Amino acid sequence: MERESFKSRLGFILVSAGCAIGIGNVWKFPYVAGENGGGFFVLIYLISLALMGVPVLTMELAIGRASRKSIVGAYKKLEKKGQKWHIHGWFCMAGCYLLMMYYTTVSGWIIDYFWKFGTGTFDGISTDEVDGVFNNMMNSPVEMIIFMSITVVLGFLVCSGGLKNGLERVTKVMMICLLSLIVVLAVNSFTLPGAAEGLSFFLLPDFSSVEKNGLYNIVSAAMSQAFFTLSVGIASMEVFGSFMSKDNTLAGESIRITALDTFVAITAGLIIFPACFSYNVAPEEGPSLIFVALPKIFINMPLGRIWGTLFFLFMSFASFSSITAVFENLNTSCMDNFGWSRKKSTIINGVFILVMSLPCLLGYNLLSGVSLFGMNILGLEDFAVSNILLPVGALIFLIFCTFRFGWGFDSFIEEANTGKGIKVHRGLVYYFKFVLPILLAFVAVNGFIPNQG
Repeated sequence: MERESFKSRLGFILVSAGCAIGIGNVWKFPYVAGENGGGFFVLIYLISLALMGVPVLTMELAIGRASRKSIVGAYKKLEKKGQKWHIHGWFCMAGCYLLMMYYTTVSGWIIDYFWKFGTGTFDGISTDEVDGVFNNMMNSPVEMIIFMSITVVLGFLVCSGGLKNGLERVTKVMMICLLSLIVVLAVNSFTLPGAAEGLSFFLLPDFSSVEKNGLYNIVSAAMSQAFFTLSVGIASMEVFGSFMSKDNTLAGESIRITALDTFVAITAGLIIFPACFSYNVAPEEGPSLIFVALPKIFINMPLGRIWGTLFFLFMSFASFSSITAVFENLNTSCMDNFGWSRKKSTIINGVFILVMSLPCLLGYNLLSGVSLFGMNILGLEDFAVSNILLPVGALIFLIFCTFRFGWGFDSFIEEANTGKGIKVHRGLVYYFKFVLPILLAFVAVNGFIPNQG
């Protein structure tokens, strides 16, 4: 069967960026930035994206485009006879499944809050009652299952239409709506009375934050976030390389994807932090920043119901673009590895994700007593993906692409530089072989070290 390809270059960039743009940008990035003092964290985050994120993303896309297969088949095609690199491909697939087991829960919260704001749940309630709305949602497994299921069913319904007529067509519309909404919301935040102070906290490096939070903690958090936000390391991006044309170089496409991803993350901060400082909400609120702190702002803001609805609609688009992209990865992997039809793959994966997402959401109510290493089920699943599979996977991709006992640097460079656009200079071989592995190893090892704060 002939492999599908994107209808247009814009489709590839928007779908790939849509995979990267998700709760890592609009939920996790703002609260981690807030916890780590704002501006200095953002600076290290941007440097980490340039030094590590773009190179590893380029490698994932190169492996995909050179092989025209999903990750297990890609390794099998590119590895030398008798090698076992493809075993890592199965770990990548497991990582994508594990990611979706908790990603769908958080996406369900977001869609639930969009519904709540749109239907007036927050109208007329006091600031103190906002916590109760969140707690009631957490304590209601039925409510959480409904909205998680909406996410999963809609996501696989989109993927059932195929790459061009399903994922690409829907993602184009979602991304245009997302980018339009985020600009409108940011402009509104700029007009708030405390906007300048919020922008200063978020954008200007304040070295007193280093003293407060610790340089080690800030740097390690920023480097880890760079991996999570781009979804590099578990081949969630590799599969889109397998659908690409040879018309454009991969470094250039990686930079465009990263730039769009970063634009959304930074603009999410431009929405959130001015609002926090305008309404005296602590920016270091943590994971509850989006679901508890921001609704307290919206209910006290003129036209708050409208702004709250638009904000969670934007959040829904961001999370759903990632979910559909990873679902497509899972479908394609099963079609490639097991010879399934798209229909069979969609049904089996849909049912599997529905069932395997239940432990995470039940971890806040019926399974709230379950804890391992001091983490609940969502925390444990997130730790496994963010702290282990992503950075370790990125390191394995790097070794495979740069050393002769893998695919090799010459083969990687040839594929990455095919087409028009920015090319990877051969002089960077020493950076790729000796500097980048140290940076990636630091992130990987640091994932196992308790926070030093």
